[in-house]
Amino acid sequence: MACSAQAGKLAIVIDDFGYRPAQENQVLQMSPQISVAVLPDATHAHEMATKAHQRGHEVLIHLPMAPLSKQPLEKNTLRPDMSSQEIERIIHDAVAKVPYAVGLNNHMGSAMTSSLPGMQKVMQVLNHYNFYFLDSMTIGNSQSTRAAEGTSVKVIKRRVFLDDTQNEADIRKQFSRAVHLAQRDGSAIAIGHPHPTTVKVLQQMLPTLPADITLVRPSQLLNEPQRVGSQPPPVTKPARNPFRGVKTCPGKAEYVPAGRALNVITESLADSAGVRYLHTYFSGLRLELGNN
Repeated sequence: MACSAQAGKLAIVIDDFGYRPAQENQVLQMSPQISVAVLPDATHAHEMATKAHQRGHEVLIHLPMAPLSKQPLEKNTLRPDMSSQEIERIIHDAVAKVPYAVGLNNHMGSAMTSSLPGMQKVMQVLNHYNFYFLDSMTIGNSQSTRAAEGTSVKVIKRRVFLDDTQNEADIRKQFSRAVHLAQRDGSAIAIGHPHPTTVKVLQQMLPTLPADITLVRPSQLLNEPQRVGSQPPPVTKPARNPFRGVKTCPGKAEYVPAGRALNVITESLADSAGVRYLHTYFSGLRLELGNN
């Protein structure tokens, strides 16, 4: 699809590629403007990244990053206390496991992305790969933009999660919200997962996109203004774990202990705007709990 200067630009990224080839192959049959984010240590990571690239889809590395919630961490999860050398090793290995990647986004990551020193180490490594960073915005206090200062890494941000729940009506509502934001603001990024219900909704709704909406890849939004003041919708239904049944992603999400959450707030108050900060912080954290 050719981009029109007047059209709203909508980028859709499907996370968690590499575990469910049946559903993932259905995604790859959709428009090549749909992008995919591949978990480096997933069983079919290399295969699905290669297939996605061959079919014209943009490929990202979906890198596990430490959450604030207490749960078992996946292999090679980035943590704020890691050395620059360890972070470099993990990203280097991820690049080898996910061929053709041009960007990276975070899987979980509220603890990591809210740590300025931690994210600065990440951005220094990404700077060597000419990657962009798609911030999944699992926490409103993400430091990704500040951390990228002084590097050539461009940061773009998720506006909508399509499937906080796997209810078809909810996914349709979120898809429509993403379209509305793209129309209103000129661009928007929506993130979903290869669940059967999500795939079904995309198959039905993508052909019905309004004429003033153009599907684009995330890399086509790198020079678009980032509207950080626009908040994601709060989660109004009980959070569900989209990895239920996937043995490599164990653990039940738990709420963050108040003491630890307050430490993060204290570190960021100097750069935040009071009430708006608190709202985005806790809204983002609830979103992460619903998408682990």
